[in-house]
Parts: sequence; structure tokens; C-alpha cells
Amino acid sequence: MRQFLLFITIIAVGVLFISRLFYLQVYNSSGNDLFEDNAIRKVYDYPKRGFVYDRNGQLLVANQPSYDVMVIPREVDPLDTLEFCNLLKIDKVRFIKKYEKAKHYSPRLPSVFVSHLSKEDYAVLQEKMRKFHGFYIQKRSLRNYETTIGANVLGDIGEVNNANIRKDPYYKMGDLIGKQGVEASYEKTLRGTKGIKFIQKDRFNRNIGPYKDGAFDTIPKQGKDITITIDAQLQAYGELLMKNKRGGVIAIEPATGEILAMVTAPSYDPSILVGRERSKNFTKLYQDNIAKPLFNRSLKGEYEPGSPFKLMNALIALQEGVLTPDETVTCYAGYKYGNRFMKCHCNRGTRNNMVTGIQRSCNAYFATTYRKILDKNGSSSDGIDAWSKHAQSFGLGNYLNNDLFVGAKGRIPDRAYYKRIYPKTFYSTYTISNAIGQGEVATTPIQLANMTAAIANRGYYYTPHIVKNIEGEILPEQFTKPKYTTIDKVNFEPVIEGMLQVYKKGTAASLQVKDIEICGKTGTVENFAKIDSVKTQLTDHSIFVAFAPKENPKIAIAVFVENGYWGSRFAGKVASLMIEKHIKGHTTRKDLEEWLLKHSLENEYAKPYSGKPFKINRYTTLQIVEEQEYHTLKKELNRINKSKN
Repeated sequence: MRQFLLFITIIAVGVLFISRLFYLQVYNSSGNDLFEDNAIRKVYDYPKRGFVYDRNGQLLVANQPSYDVMVIPREVDPLDTLEFCNLLKIDKVRFIKKYEKAKHYSPRLPSVFVSHLSKEDYAVLQEKMRKFHGFYIQKRSLRNYETTIGANVLGDIGEVNNANIRKDPYYKMGDLIGKQGVEASYEKTLRGTKGIKFIQKDRFNRNIGPYKDGAFDTIPKQGKDITITIDAQLQAYGELLMKNKRGGVIAIEPATGEILAMVTAPSYDPSILVGRERSKNFTKLYQDNIAKPLFNRSLKGEYEPGSPFKLMNALIALQEGVLTPDETVTCYAGYKYGNRFMKCHCNRGTRNNMVTGIQRSCNAYFATTYRKILDKNGSSSDGIDAWSKHAQSFGLGNYLNNDLFVGAKGRIPDRAYYKRIYPKTFYSTYTISNAIGQGEVATTPIQLANMTAAIANRGYYYTPHIVKNIEGEILPEQFTKPKYTTIDKVNFEPVIEGMLQVYKKGTAASLQVKDIEICGKTGTVENFAKIDSVKTQLTDHSIFVAFAPKENPKIAIAVFVENGYWGSRFAGKVASLMIEKHIKGHTTRKDLEEWLLKHSLENEYAKPYSGKPFKINRYTTLQIVEEQEYHTLKKELNRINKSKN
């Protein structure tokens, strides 16, 4: 028997090897194994991204063909570098840099060498690609913007970075991904699924056909189309009104939480971030740290809310039962506390109740109101927590949990916040600036718009969102389920009546729109900046919140204009016009339109960088835009007004 042992062992080992090889090649030739096989070339077939439409069905973003030159470093043979560089319109230094980057990524896997060739460049290069072994052309689609508006809303796509690849193995070097806006928020919905072809290679590294007749190949699955909540015409109108100004505008439909317009100024044409010029144009936008066109002020700009926050203090006071709507406070042209004095525009001796206090924006009335809230139980440290809880129920001081790509929390201080400054205790006068929306309170425009929508709804709101419909899907419950504030419905009526009187005979009386009952609140916020390490006061910010109509409201809006002097001067005009545009489909206040188009704030923004000392003058002559620019803006206005609503 021993004489056969060696023979039997050899036979057994041979059978074992053959069985294992048969299993691996026949039963276990999964797609995943193919990715590790150097004898098989992987070619990706990229899907078309889903289209983006506005709420009225207007196409905003489509696709256009694009061509990328791919490289597999280990397959590159010696080539005429100069000829290749001329065809690709790059220099030799860039060629070497790109080749080394591709080699560092992987010598055997394909990566993008030059992206976004035009049709013309592709046609010329395609004829000569046979001369450049290791390089091939891959077709994919780029975005084609059918509009010049909404760059901050729509966003853009760009190449993935290493962090994207580590986070999601779906992506490979050279793939495209949503970078901002809707493109980023709904990347997985819009991108679709890549297809792949496995190509068998021989020992000379030549393609010999599909691996296993294409049994493991997959076809691309196109991304889903989405409809966003934005009204393209209202968005275009808002962006036009905000030309030569900086700030943010958010308009919301109170009944649904759908965002009707989301303007950030200054903005840019989204099409400049498409194609081979994307990198250069993005760098220019990114390096503009003065105007900051990439900074989404409507979502990330944190500002003191000013007088619109008085509405919140009024609601909290009613809910806490520290005053009634009819109780009056006498204003002596301001409010005195200790050795300080908070100025007011009321005449000395004016008596205000809640409605007239809102109508006249009386600082004395709301300073008194705020102190009553905090001192209700004899402890301002306890009172500030109750005050903070009510404000936070309106979505202030935290992220709104929406579907927007970026955002900021804002700030609603509580006892824990003040404990760092006042470890033991503090008095209501220490934080009195909160009474008029300054001090430690900070909000974003979208938070103010959401607060206004909650007031319009008499106590509840829907999470603001940008998506209206996704092909074949149902909206998540977080956007369809109302969120209730801590304020009882009955307490909203006197506040809303005060907001109505702001328009009828208060600080926004000059902004009335015929046949629409608008409820609003003006705001003026002090503006400071550090210039040469010195805290310097600049021109005040202009803020305005409003909703309309008073009953069954169709729109709630917040407008913030940096260095805009006071609430009704810039922000209020923008709000009134956008409200009328949305409700009527056209505007009648042509005087307000003309004024906004003609006046610029660029001189105000240049002051801190002029090197010259300046003084705040609320009544200074405003900069008038040049005649040629004015006519260009008027032409754009006429185009918008003629567009189908």
C-alpha cells in the first residue's frame, strides 16, 4: 500500500486544485472578483443625470454630451508628447502632473486625464487616439443650465475628491458629484447608477471581446427627474431686485413649507461652473472674499434679526400671561435702564398697547415686555430658559432639518449660554438688547421666513423644503407633518393685527399694495465690523418680514439687505414687490421697482476698503447706477414680466 501512497497523494492534490479552479471560474466568477482581475478591463457607462424642473414645470437643468480622455498608466507606451499635448490643448508640465497623479491613484485602473472635451476637440482627437496606447475617450454627460438664475438653489457638479471616494465606494477617481444646492442635496436621486462592461484582454494586453459574452455587464440606470418648489419667475424677479445689493431673500408657502424663492446676492450664472472652465471660474468665485458670491446668505448668513424679533417677544409675553394686548406702556422717546438709554422713534409721552407697539416698533414697549417675561417668577436666570424654549419652538436657534445642502443654527441664548458670562445670576437688564432682536440673538433669513410662516398659520409650520416631487417617490413625512409652536392660537391675533397696522399706518405705510392685506414688520440693525483691528460702525442693515394675505396666506417672506439703512428703505420694497408678484402674477408698484433698479449699495460695501474715514449718515444720497446698466436691468425686467407665469 505504501508504494501507492505518493501516487494517490499527487492525484488527490491535483483533483483538489482542479476542483478549486473550476469552482472559482464557473461558480464563483462574481462581478466583484472581476474588479481585481488584471486581465479584464473595466469600462464604465455613465448614466444621464435626472432633469430639474421648477414648480410650474419649467425645465431648469438638463444634460449635454461631454468627453473625457482616460488613462491607464501601466498600459501607456512611449508617445509623441508634444503632439498629444497640442491635441489636448495643455502644456507638457500639465501633462506630466496629470500622468503622475493618475499613476499615484492606480497604475492599472483608469482615471480621468483631461475632462470635458468639446465636440470639436473630440472629433479631432478621436481620429488619432490609436497612436496613444493606454489612453481612450469616455463619453459622459454634463449639466446644461436652461436658466441663468438660481445658482445657489441648483448648485453644480464637479469631480469627486478622496474624501468622497472613501465615504462612498460607488465613486471612482474622475467621477462627478453634486457639489452644492439641489445637485448635492439630491445627489443619489439625480446621479442614477453607472453601467459597466468587462472586456477580456490577451497576454499582449489587447482587447479580445466581452468577458463571458457580457454575462456580468450592466446597463446604466438614468437618474430620476425632480421638481423643485422654486417658482423660476419669482426667483428671477427677486434676483433682479437684489442687483447691486448684498443679502438674502426667502419666500415660503405657509400652507406647505415649500420654498417659493431663495435669493442670495450677489449671485452668478450657474453655467460658468460647467466644462473645462469650471476650475478657473470656481477659483475666481472662491477667492472673492469681499462680495462672497459662493456664500449662501439666505441659508448661512447669521444676523441679528432686529425689530422683527419683537413679534416673538410679544407672543411669548401673551403665552406667559405677563401682559394683555390692551395694556399700555408709556414711551419717553426711549427706554431708560440704570444709567443707559435705549432710543426710540416714538414721540415723548406716547402710550402704546401691543398693536400700536408693533405698528410703531416701540423699543420702550418691548423692553418692558421682555423684562416682564424674564422676571415673571422673580429669577431672570429661570425666565431666560422659558423665553428661549418658546423661541426655539419656531425653529429658531437650531437647524431646521430641511433638505437644503447648507445652513446655520443661528442663536437663541438660554441660561447655559449666559452662565459663562454670569456664573451666579443675572438681571433682565443685562440682556435687554434681546428685547429688540439684537444682543446675543442671531437668525438666518430662512429662519425668519419660517417664523413668519408660523405666525401666518397661527401657531404651526411645515419644515421648509426645496423638493416638490421626485419621480416615483413620496415626500418624506418630515416635510408633510406640521410642527406646532408653544404659543396658543388665540395669542396670534393681536400680533397679526399689529403687523397689519405696520402696513396701514405704521413704519411700512408707504409700501402698501392695492387689494392685498399684507402683514409685516420692519427692522433696522446696527452693523459693526473690525477694520484695522478697530470695531467700526458701518451703515445699518435693512430687514423686513411679511406674509399675505392676512387670511389664508399664500406667501411668507424674509428679506435681509446688508447696509440697507433701515427696514422700509430696501428690504421692505423688495418684500412688497415679491408678494404682489406672487399673488397677482404682475406688479402695480412700478415706483418701487424703478427705485430698486436705480439705486445701488456698492459704495456702502466699498467704504471699509477705501482707506478713508467715514461717518454714518442715514439720509446720505444713494448711489445711482449708470444709465447703461439701468437700461440693461429694465430690459431684463421686461423679459421677466412678459414670461408666462
